[in-house]
Amino acid sequence: MAGTRWLSDEEQRVWRDFSAAVDMVRGHVEGRLQRDSGMPHTYYEVLVVLSEAPGRTLRMSELAERCRSSRSRLSHAVARLEENGWVRRDSCAADKRGANATLTADGLATIEAAAPGHVEAVREALFDALTPDQMRALGEIAGAIRNRLTAPCTAAMAEADAAEAGSAG
Repeated sequence: MAGTRWLSDEEQRVWRDFSAAVDMVRGHVEGRLQRDSGMPHTYYEVLVVLSEAPGRTLRMSELAERCRSSRSRLSHAVARLEENGWVRRDSCAADKRGANATLTADGLATIEAAAPGHVEAVREALFDALTPDQMRALGEIAGAIRNRLTAPCTAAMAEADAAEAGSAG
C-alpha cells in the first residue's frame, strides 16, 4: 500500500460530489423515461443509436461499441426490443456469423414519442443547473475523462466478450 496515491481532502470531496451528481442525474433521467415511456435508459440509448445510423441499421458489434455495452448485454436488450416490435435482427449479408439490428417503424415512433420527455429530464437535471461557462467546462472535462478511459474500456469489453464466448462454447 506504500505506492497508493491516496486522494487529498479536496479530491475526496470532488470525487464524492461528482459521483453523487452522476448518480442523481442518471436516476432523474431514468425515472422520467420509465414513468413517461415505460422503458429503461439502456433501451432508449439503443433506439437512439439505431435512429442515427444510416438506414437505421448497425451490426450488433458496432451497436454494442456505440452503446458502450458488452455484446451479451446488448443482445439481451435487443431481444427485448424485438419482442416489443421496435427492432428487427437479421443475418449480416457480408458475414453470416454477424447480425444486424434495424430500427423498425414502430421503434422510430417510440423514440420520437420518448425524446421530448428525455430531453426535458436532461435539461432539468443537468443543463438548467449550469451557466454557459460551466457547461463548456463540463464538456471539456467529460471529453478528457472519456478520452482517457476509451481505450481501456474498449479492451475490457473485448476481453469480456471473448470470455463469454469461451464459456458458451
